[in-house]
Amino acid sequence: MLNKTILSEKGAFAAGIVVFCAVWFAGAGIVNSNLILPGPLAVITRFIALLKDGAFYKALGTSAVRLFTGLVISAPAGFLAGLVCGLNKRACAFFRPLFTVIASTPVMSVILIAYLALGADRTPVFTVFLLVFPIIVSTTIEGLQAVSLELRELFEVYRLGRMQRLRHLYLPVLMPFLTGGIRAALALGWKVVVAAEVLVQPMNALGSGIQRAKAYLETVELFAWTLAVILAAALSDVVLRLCAQSAGKAGL
Repeated sequence: MLNKTILSEKGAFAAGIVVFCAVWFAGAGIVNSNLILPGPLAVITRFIALLKDGAFYKALGTSAVRLFTGLVISAPAGFLAGLVCGLNKRACAFFRPLFTVIASTPVMSVILIAYLALGADRTPVFTVFLLVFPIIVSTTIEGLQAVSLELRELFEVYRLGRMQRLRHLYLPVLMPFLTGGIRAALALGWKVVVAAEVLVQPMNALGSGIQRAKAYLETVELFAWTLAVILAAALSDVVLRLCAQSAGKAGL
């Protein structure tokens, strides 16, 4: 039964891709202009050409390093802040204005302000950190709120220490929330880091490639760079999901 469900999901996924490509192909045929809407064949051909260019891999690697640097900094910081806010209502009230300001500030404003202070290379990292941090905080708080009151009282009765409570009570409940939060942060992170690179144009960046294609009205190349970002984000999400499943089987 499970195998049939998986096969049906894969079939539906493949059908969705086919329908999307068919609509794209038809739309490109109606528009009949590569400057406005290039067809999928032209974009795939240009994407394959990018894969043969060493500069593309430098740009991909540099953008990925910026993204994961921001995530590595923001995820632990957001988790710790979420623990403090989730377990202490006063701390939550104290930090709420900061989280509101971060959530309400336009992304472009964050990028421009960071660019003035940090320069082109560090701006994408800081932007990823600032926008991912509240996501991890909120998912951590949500996970703490999902811990049942009965279990908390049980751990209090047996007078278990804070580290024991964290390991045996909170972490098992928090893990699915954290995994979902990191996956959401990863998807947002790719968009944010490329948006920052488009705006500040550092060396060796996916966003810089997109900006150059736009400046020269190379729409086919613009679509090819965009396809590269989409595939990179999808691949990183698959890797993260597999790592989470492996950790779950190992009992971590």
